[in-house]
Amino acid sequence: MKITVDADRCVGSAYCQRIAPALFDLGDDGFAFVTEPDVTGAGAAAAREAEAACPSMAILVQEA
Repeated sequence: MKITVDADRCVGSAYCQRIAPALFDLGDDGFAFVTEPDVTGAGAAAAREAEAACPSMAILVQEA
């Protein structure tokens, strides 16, 4: 799976980073970025959970 964060939509809630700290981090500007864009297995499940929890719908998880 491929993970992306739309920087224009991100509001810096950090839900993604709390749900999947191995996949997301926050930049100096307070907005999320992806640290592991390609995931499988448990990482894919965590990515989907973060996608669903994002209040601004800035995370997109797509099949590779």
